[in-house]
Amino acid sequence: MAADLPGQLADVAIEGDIPSRASLPTIFDELDYQFACQVYLWALPLVSYAQWKTQHYDVFGATGSDLVRYLSYRDRLGLITANATTPYILNFFDLSASGPLVIELPAGPTAGGVSDFWQREVGAMGEMGPDRGEGGKYVILAPGVDAPADLGDEYRTLRSSGVNIMFGFRTLDPDHARADALVHGVRIYPYDQRENPTPTRIVSPDGRAWSGDQPRGLDYWKVLHDIYQSEIVDERDRFYLAMLKQLGIEKGKPFAPSDRLVRILEQGAAAGELMAQANTFAKRFDQGSYWPDRAWEQAIVLDNPAQRGDGYDELLERASWFYEAVSFSEAMKSQTPGVGQAYLGSYTDGTGEWLDGGRHYTLHVPAGVPAKLFWSATVYDVATRCLIDNPQQRGDRGSRDPELVTNDDGSVDLHFGPTAPDAGESNWVQTIPGRHWFSYFRFYGPLESYFDRSWKLGDITPV
Repeated sequence: MAADLPGQLADVAIEGDIPSRASLPTIFDELDYQFACQVYLWALPLVSYAQWKTQHYDVFGATGSDLVRYLSYRDRLGLITANATTPYILNFFDLSASGPLVIELPAGPTAGGVSDFWQREVGAMGEMGPDRGEGGKYVILAPGVDAPADLGDEYRTLRSSGVNIMFGFRTLDPDHARADALVHGVRIYPYDQRENPTPTRIVSPDGRAWSGDQPRGLDYWKVLHDIYQSEIVDERDRFYLAMLKQLGIEKGKPFAPSDRLVRILEQGAAAGELMAQANTFAKRFDQGSYWPDRAWEQAIVLDNPAQRGDGYDELLERASWFYEAVSFSEAMKSQTPGVGQAYLGSYTDGTGEWLDGGRHYTLHVPAGVPAKLFWSATVYDVATRCLIDNPQQRGDRGSRDPELVTNDDGSVDLHFGPTAPDAGESNWVQTIPGRHWFSYFRFYGPLESYFDRSWKLGDITPV
């Protein structure tokens, strides 16, 4: 019997039809190791936001009344699969500490919203939300918390599916002065402090090194333990919480794993990340390649913000997207021409090989890219899933670049490699030898020829 079993279990001693008493520790080690691998995949979105929050509060000095604005390329280097040019304004809040939380959004072209720490969308705001860009006051309520009895008609109510939330938005006004005024017009404060709220500050990373990707080793489990202390338990998660208990993580109890559990947790985090990488960079989901003869795939494999499939919850889909990215909303997987965004990911070249930072590649972008607003191709480091930290300090090229060189027929040839191509630097993104990378091609306001697939993007092709 044992010879047919995988891993450590292949060597356990069997006495007739039952494992020997001496083999029980090995079997339990394997059981807990498998628990750790599965919990790692399950917890990816929660640990991602929890880690990012520590950077806001511990590194940047933000508080529960502030917003953090990412403007420069260096600011965004710790943000998983960030757009290289779009400013991000956001922060994380604990509704168990604040009580009902007010978010005042000024009138103007903004797009944003609130999500819980499982990265499920709670509600949209701005042009995609119920205020339709007219602004207003929103009150965010934790699960099971009643709206304040004196809540007036001027407030819109959003009920969160979790205690911890992220609020973020982007300004859509191309005028920098007006966009800055919109950012400074946002107010965030507990409802019970509405008569004399603490001023909302705009905090910046200011070039400080930081990391928003999930930590490795035992630190992964420390972050999970800490956020679990304040977060509610979804009914669908109770079996995972049983696994957490076996791994030494419980609500209301300190995280003090034994030497045995430390070893198992470190091994589980390492193996879990390997599984996450395979699940992300070699997707096995039904949708397949976007065009049958291309390597490009839809990066977002979630069907909806609730992460619910037909008869199941999207465990592997969620692990795929939230290992390589952060946040999800309906607008990010638009089905309406001219509205929202579309994301394609390429994790290999056209021959199926991983993209190598020491090699040179080209990408042919045919004329007539189906993007109402703009398009961009961005390079990310596989190890961090963040923008590539290259000497060039540039990770993308796209239609908004004034220096982009266009061919006579309207097409564009992009170049990726460690040194500039003979064609010059205008259409080049620098890669790093010894490090692998992947790319997103974004369509802002995708048009009909994207949806019917009559327009086709080239593959990333080795030179």
